[in-house]
Amino acid sequence: MRHDGDMREQQDEDPIVTARFRDAAAKVLDALLEAAPEQATELGDHRFDDRTTELTVEATIVRASMLVDAMSALDDVDDTALTANDRVDLEILRTRVSGTLWEQTELRRFESDPLLHLPGNGLYPLISRETTALPDRLRALTARLGQVPERLEQARAVLTDMPRLSVQTAIGRAQGTVPLLTEDLEPLLERDAALAGPVRAAREAALDALEEHTRWLRAQLPVSDGQLRLGELNYAARLWYTLDTETSPDALLTRAESDLQAIEEEIAELAGRISGRPLSEDLVREVLEQAAATAPSTSAGLRPTCEEALTLLTARVRELDLVTVPPLPVQVIGIPPSKAGTAVAYCDPPGPLEPGAKDGTLPTFFAVAPVPADWDEARTAAFHREYNGHMLRNLTAHEAVPGHALQLAHAARYRGATAVRTAIGSETFIEGWAVYAEELMAASGLGRTPEEDDWLRLMTLKMALRTAINAILDVRVHAHGMTEEEAMRLMTARGHQAQDEAANKWRRALLTSTQLSTYYVGHREIRDLVGRLRAHRPDWSQQEVHDELLAHGAPPPRHLRTLLELD
Repeated sequence: MRHDGDMREQQDEDPIVTARFRDAAAKVLDALLEAAPEQATELGDHRFDDRTTELTVEATIVRASMLVDAMSALDDVDDTALTANDRVDLEILRTRVSGTLWEQTELRRFESDPLLHLPGNGLYPLISRETTALPDRLRALTARLGQVPERLEQARAVLTDMPRLSVQTAIGRAQGTVPLLTEDLEPLLERDAALAGPVRAAREAALDALEEHTRWLRAQLPVSDGQLRLGELNYAARLWYTLDTETSPDALLTRAESDLQAIEEEIAELAGRISGRPLSEDLVREVLEQAAATAPSTSAGLRPTCEEALTLLTARVRELDLVTVPPLPVQVIGIPPSKAGTAVAYCDPPGPLEPGAKDGTLPTFFAVAPVPADWDEARTAAFHREYNGHMLRNLTAHEAVPGHALQLAHAARYRGATAVRTAIGSETFIEGWAVYAEELMAASGLGRTPEEDDWLRLMTLKMALRTAINAILDVRVHAHGMTEEEAMRLMTARGHQAQDEAANKWRRALLTSTQLSTYYVGHREIRDLVGRLRAHRPDWSQQEVHDELLAHGAPPPRHLRTLLELD
């Protein structure tokens, strides 16, 4: 069996065309990374760690010209003379370049989204990850910190028509960057006295600039009436680039609403079996409350519960040979304040271009949001009912093992003839696998008690409701004008979500257009790929099927069908 991503190549490959494409791909990737230095750092390419992205009209014009040249170079390649792997890399790169060009020239979010201008994402990996040597990181930090005042001044000059929610979120994240630059950074400075002075001087200027920028953002709140909804045409275009699929918004909405009804019937049937009671209007909600009561969570126990779940799930995956578990150090952390505001949890792996990402020597962070300190007792209790012990196990399956952390570790081990699939991952594939991982664990059980397995299955179905609702929200909010009242009613009544959970998802739907659809579409695609591969290779074990699915990086599912010869 193959685990290196190499599939049968066509016989009429032209070596000259192949060499030309691979050279063009390397140059285009280099140009993309140089134009987005913060993203390059996150990916593990440290050549541009001392730079930050200039988000001005003039700089955007320069980047757009580069992207046009990149598209021209890629369009000149004769894809009929390439191997299947190279053709897939070419198409992935074309989609990324054209999507980035569309974002910068048509959507132009840099002119209205204050979140894009904040420095936290560029500073965080240099502070939080032990990647390059400490002196190199500190010199890069000095340079990036030194650019913060100018970049924030440029932001104030270019930003207009900002949406109120974006401004509110930006204020929170700007304030959250302060502990990153003080509490988190100071231990690094104590390890290198020679470089600590320049970093501290740059930090003080950056903190002053952040304070000034935060005051400016607060002053803009009364007049921040910009629109977050994309509208039908922009939403359809962005959905295509995000999903890399021919699925139209209306087709997506129709399927998601149909599946939501089917999942409602399935969860009602399970609730009836667990309770032994006949179906009623309140049965599912009552059984979900019962589930929460059997595995209560607490603020202090949030991370320990996730750590315990990680150990349990990893052992279970290995016991059942569900999928190979590569070397995988995972650390459960709280979501840093500089990244707060959109999600309850996320997976933050080492950049796939880091030398240690392939061999598993660098940790993956599984970040979980702490309960806000200013919440009252009722809101805190509702959060812990929503994220009870059973739900936290399901969350760990999604974010860690066998979900994101495991899949991204497999992807980091992939090395192709180009670095395209190392540097560019499909969010549809990544989120689809994580939802599939929840389903896989619910079907396999935890191996302890039947009752516990029933509760996990119930939580997985509740998350399946959420996945379908995510897609419905995404389309209806951005393309059909769904109101907040309608969205909240959908999430709380049919999705059984707590009020705060639903309110956070409403904000996320507005702030992250098209991202919420990746879970639903990706899950359908991954499940289809698994079924096709099993039918194509009936002699393969479950582990072999899953390992092969994960052996090609994280390409869009339509391209993976080509690589797996399932078209």
